[in-house]
Amino acid sequence: MKKALLTGITGQDGSYLAEFLLKRGYEVHGIKRRSSLFNTDRIDHLYQDPHTENRRFILHYGDLTDSTNLIRIIQQVQPDEIYNLAAQSHVAVSFDSPEYTADADALGTLRLLEGIRLLGLEKKTRFYQASTSELFGKVQETPQTEKTPFYPRSPYGVAKLYAYWITVNYREAYGIYACNGILFNHESPLRGETFVTRKITRALSRIKLGLQERLYLGNLNAKRDWGHAEDYVKMQWLMLQQDQPEDYVIASGKQHSVREFVEIAAKSLDLELMWNGKGVNETGRDKATGKTIIAVDPTYFRPTEVDSLLGDPSKAKSKLGWEPEKTFEDLVTEMVTQDFEGAKKDLLCKNNGFEIAERHE
Repeated sequence: MKKALLTGITGQDGSYLAEFLLKRGYEVHGIKRRSSLFNTDRIDHLYQDPHTENRRFILHYGDLTDSTNLIRIIQQVQPDEIYNLAAQSHVAVSFDSPEYTADADALGTLRLLEGIRLLGLEKKTRFYQASTSELFGKVQETPQTEKTPFYPRSPYGVAKLYAYWITVNYREAYGIYACNGILFNHESPLRGETFVTRKITRALSRIKLGLQERLYLGNLNAKRDWGHAEDYVKMQWLMLQQDQPEDYVIASGKQHSVREFVEIAAKSLDLELMWNGKGVNETGRDKATGKTIIAVDPTYFRPTEVDSLLGDPSKAKSKLGWEPEKTFEDLVTEMVTQDFEGAKKDLLCKNNGFEIAERHE
């Protein structure tokens, strides 16, 4: 039985990948950070009681900033595959916490690779690094491929640039099967609520039911290549099943703006939007009521903006036979459907005299 060790197992990708691997007969080990609150919502359906015989889903406390802890876990598990999915992955937050972002995202990757080397697992353990389209930042060509020059525009992108090259370096220097998946934006109903896509679907669902008045956004014209996370984790696994390690772009090959995402989400809720004004004064009104339900907030602008990202997944398609299964419209509708159900539960509680939590970034 193969053993896989996942960092970031409580996140969106970690949850989907853990479920994917369990279905393929793996013993799955995950690293989660200590929290005073429960932080395993995405993986609770996979949980196996520690007293269960022959259990295949095991969690360990750890953190990418703690090298001795990581080495202990790797030594204990002796994994056939490590998937490094953990990161401080919020681009805007990386401007507020650049040092922590570098420590976790850049040096955290080094700590894992060095752990493999120090424990003599170079020939046993295969390593997947979750890289990012934010490496391309101020894009030098469109679409972006594995050969496109990098130009990161945030502390997050710069930290991931180090992680990318240290992965390549350990592959070349020590013969470790290590590869980068350059993932373009990928979303799902499991996406964190503070990321723009989930923020949109959640807010519009609540606006539709009268639980919220307005959605504030930054750059409405930013364009991204969005795919479904469930499609992308299969690609992560495929990368570690090849004869030779290589780096791959994981993308849909199609581009949409934040504005388009908003419009499709609104349409699925039977909200028809009318746009008025320009720049920071632009608003979106509900045609049926005339109310302004979308506005621009300059505090969401980034010091160095990434205006456009579009990936070319040709290499992944030709070498690995990978094809994304879900469309952009499917993705948005699926996210709205879940958040609308959540909003309906809140409305039911409110109408029956129960307090509902007001959550803020």
